[in-house]
This record gives sequence, C-alpha cells and structure tokens, in this order.
Amino acid sequence: MSDTGTGTEAEALSREAPSLGDRPRDALPQEALPREEAAPPLLPGPGQPPGPGPGGTTGVGPAPEPAGSGEAPGLGSFLARAAAGTAVLTVLGAVLGLVRDQAIARYFGASDVSDAFLIAWTVPEMAATLLIEDGMALLLVPAFSLALTRRADAEAAKGGEDGGERDSGKEPGADPVRELVAATLPRLCVLLMAGAVLLMAGAPWVVGVLAPGLADPGLSVDCTRLTAVTVLTFGITGYFSAALRAHRSFLPPAGVYVAYNIGIIGMTLALHSVWGVRAAAAGVAVGSLLMILTQLPVLLKLLPPARLRLPRFGRLKPRAVRTAPLLGLTVLAPVVLFVVSRQSQVLVERFLASTLPAGAISHLNYAQKVAQMPMVLSLMICTVTFPVVARAMADGNREKARQRVERDLALAGMVVLLGTAVVLGYAPQIIEVLFQRGAFDTADTEATAQVMRVYAAGLLGHCLVGALSRPFFSSGRPTWFPAFAMGTGLLVTMGAGYALTYRFGVAGIATANAIGISTAALLLLMGLGTRVVPIRARAVALSLGRLAGAALVAGAAGWAAAQLLPDAVLSLAAGCVLVPAVFFLTGLALRSPEVVSLLALIRRRFTDGR
Repeated sequence: MSDTGTGTEAEALSREAPSLGDRPRDALPQEALPREEAAPPLLPGPGQPPGPGPGGTTGVGPAPEPAGSGEAPGLGSFLARAAAGTAVLTVLGAVLGLVRDQAIARYFGASDVSDAFLIAWTVPEMAATLLIEDGMALLLVPAFSLALTRRADAEAAKGGEDGGERDSGKEPGADPVRELVAATLPRLCVLLMAGAVLLMAGAPWVVGVLAPGLADPGLSVDCTRLTAVTVLTFGITGYFSAALRAHRSFLPPAGVYVAYNIGIIGMTLALHSVWGVRAAAAGVAVGSLLMILTQLPVLLKLLPPARLRLPRFGRLKPRAVRTAPLLGLTVLAPVVLFVVSRQSQVLVERFLASTLPAGAISHLNYAQKVAQMPMVLSLMICTVTFPVVARAMADGNREKARQRVERDLALAGMVVLLGTAVVLGYAPQIIEVLFQRGAFDTADTEATAQVMRVYAAGLLGHCLVGALSRPFFSSGRPTWFPAFAMGTGLLVTMGAGYALTYRFGVAGIATANAIGISTAALLLLMGLGTRVVPIRARAVALSLGRLAGAALVAGAAGWAAAQLLPDAVLSLAAGCVLVPAVFFLTGLALRSPEVVSLLALIRRRFTDGR
C-alpha cells in the first residue's frame, strides 16, 4: 500500500533513472558512492538488543532503493509508513467485513439458508486465496520485481547511449515490465473467463461434492452461479495488486476489501427482502467488480493503455518467455498446489460440518472470520515487506532477505498472539456484541464463542504459514516444499477431523484445523532456513515461544476477569485494556526482545515528543 494512496512513488520508480545503488559501482565516481549502512529495523530480530527505531511515520515520496548489502537509508521509514497505511485500510476492510457478517446473521441467522450461502461462498474464498492473497502474489510479485531489476539494469547500462540512439533513429529497447504484462495478462483473462463459465455450468456437481448433506442444495447452486464471476474478477484484482505492490504502491491493493464488502453489504440491505440470501451472493459479484475499479486508475498511470501493445496469442517470443515466469508450469504448479492445499482446510471443515445439524457451518464461519482478524492484521506486515524480500532475492542479497524475514516473523507473531489472548479471554463477549441480534440468538452466541476459542489455538500457525510461504516463492524459482508442508498439514486436518467430529461436533472440527495448520507451520519454519533464506529457526522459535507464554497468561487473566462485568460491551472494553497490559508485562518478565524493543520505541517517541 502506498503511503499516499495515489501510486506516485510507483510512477516515479517507473520513470526516474535508477538510484546510485542500482548502477554499476565502476561507473560511479568515488565521491558518489553511497555509504552502505543498514537502516534501523522496525524491531530487532530475535535475540538482538533493542536499537534505534525507524524515522518518521509520515511523509510522501518514492520508496528508496536498496543500496549494497543493507537497506537504504529511509527504507525502514517508508515501510513503517506503508505498514501504517495498510493497517488503516486493513482494519477498515475488517470492520466492514464484520458489518457484512452482521447483516447476514441478522437476516438469515445460523440456519440452513445461511449454510447454503456459505457453501456457495466457498468458491470466492478459495478464489481470493488463490488469485489475490497468495497464489497470484507469490507468482507475480517476484516476477515484477525481476522485471523492475532488469529495467533498472538496462537503464543504467544504456544511460550513456541515449544520445547516440536518438541521433541514429533507433528505438529504445523494450521495457521488461510492459513485456511481462503483455505476455501474461491477456492469456490469464481468457483462462479465468473459461474457468468462470465452467463453474457456472458445473455448479450442481460442485455443491454436491462440497456439502453432500446440505438441506437445500438448489439454493446453494443458485448462489454458486452468482458468485462464479469472481473467478475472473478476483484474478484481475490479484494481478493488479501484484503489479502495484512490486512498484511499492500499497494503498490501492489494501483498499480492495473495503470495496468488496461495501458491494456485499449494499446488495444485502437493498435486496434481501426480494431475493433472500441470493442478494448476498449477488453482492459478492458486485463487490468483486468494485475491487478492480479501486485499483484501475493507479495502474493506468503506471501502464497507460495507449503505450501497451498486446501480443498475438501463440508462441511467446524468447524475450517474453524470460519475463513471464507465470506461464511456466514448473513455477505455477507448486504455488497452485500450495494455495489449494491451504484453502482446502476450509473445504474439509464444511464437508464435515454438512453432516451436523443445521447452523454448524454458520457457527464455524462466524467463529473463523472473527478469530482470524488478528492473523489478517499481522500478515499486513509481510504483505508490505514481501516486495523488499523479492527484490533482495532477485539481487542475490540473501543476508538482507534473512534480516527482513526474521523481523517480519517477530512482528507478525507478536501481533497475532496478542489478538489470540483477547480471543481466548473474551470470545463470548465479542460474539454477543457483534452478532447477537435478530435471527442470531443466545444459543448461537454460545456455540460460536466455543468454536472461536478453539480456533484461537491455531492462529499462530495460520500466521506463520502466511508469513513463511512468501520467502519460499520470492526467488521466482520452483519449490515444492511449501506444497509438501501444506499437504501434510491437510492430511493431519482430515484425519483429526474424522476422528473428532463425531464426538465433539464443530469444536472437534476447529481442533483439527488448529492441529493441521500448526503442523504445516512447523514444517515450513524448519525448512525455510535450509532451502531458501538462512533464517535462525531456533532463535525465531524461542522468540515466538516467549510471546506465546505471554499470550497464555494474558488470555487466562482475561478469561478470569470477563465474568466480573455482566454487560458485554463494558466487559470487552475493560478486556481491551487488561489483556494487552498483562501481555506486555509478561513479555517483559520473559525477556521477549520484541516486547522490550516496542516499549523502548514507544518510550523514546514519547520522550522526543515532549
């Protein structure tokens, strides 16, 4: 997300000459050589003492380029501003997502009607993971980062030849970024359109496979056909997001879920009395179109259509092949298999829940949506820094990539575990405040809160899977280990789910999810250091263990204090103060370096502000 939201820093990156750090060192005078000095980190890596924090968190300007082995001066400040902007829109999107869920719960409750919609919504959820959040980003951010590196290298090499080329009448060389878009986007649109049409035609079969025990499959088939358009629209959204993030323009991609949820909420409120739950399905289609429109203006500034020449469909030119790794099956297949295996955790849950009484799928959905909010907020850090890691890998700077990944894991772990503590302590109050009205009654609140507390046990695993998968795919080379790890976790989820569902119902399904995703996270953590980025896995695990201990203590304190105030709103408000306080105090007692650094940074900013 750009710190300005207009993409100006991305536009400048595409127009301006490369920075000194991008030019060959022998082509620069000695006085022009930059001093290679790493910018202060947002937080120290595991085991590191607290250091100076980043620069200001406001301001406008292009993202600085890396120089040498360290991060360019000002890059940490840019990432902090970008993360802050991302956080604002992520929170806004999450709040609107809750409003969306509240509208659905109010009008349809936790019933066979809401279950039918949620089965149809499985398709957009998987499409969003594959085409927006993970799959497309993991493929295209490294691809665009490589194209930008080649563009900078070409501009640096030809800087002294521009005058000669103009005099001789020769056209400048093709832009690698435009070549990448021309070689991939048209073909991608055709493939996605075909997929959407096939899904509409095969909707009855899809519903029968996903939920064989569903009470009203016909309603779910209608909703599936309405949402099938997201296969195309989400794919285009994901492509635009990857291109903008690689150019370090982060605000438009982060705003897509704001637009998406507005579309669903608007259609549900306007048409629920006429179309029933089909209005929400139509809202999914409308919201997905708004996601494209949210990013289109900024993308057109980067790549004006008048200058974009699309190739004919056929065999790619050799140069286009080098700039279009998306079309390589050896690169595409591992990413797709990883993302499908990850999203199949939800498919397994809903398949098992379809055999339980009506409302079980809805209880799982509401619990999961709320419980995973801390995970979504934590992963915004990795979303902002993923282009930095991909650019470092493209430049061959593995040490810089290691430092960035370790910081991201520490920060993301702290955010998600703090949220986990709040969920553990105040799940019933959260669900009562958010959903208990209309068709959603007290029994639904109790069932959903129980499931949400179980889901909380797997939040760190979900966060780590999202954070650790990005470095695996940052080099643009095929790697099958993430798919293996996620596939193993899926098998664990399936086995545990079949063993626990009959006896424990929806709580057993949530337990199986937590066990399976934690297994996958552990495998990814152990495998990353030996295969891609040489992170210090033991140090990272020790740091996360201290934070997990602080979360358990804070969650227990919240659970004990939650019953003291009978009013749910007041109890939750008190918990939002109590749980963080206990979390950070316990983190200090356990000597967690992330907590120590954060409190030192806050104290220094407060002191400087006076």
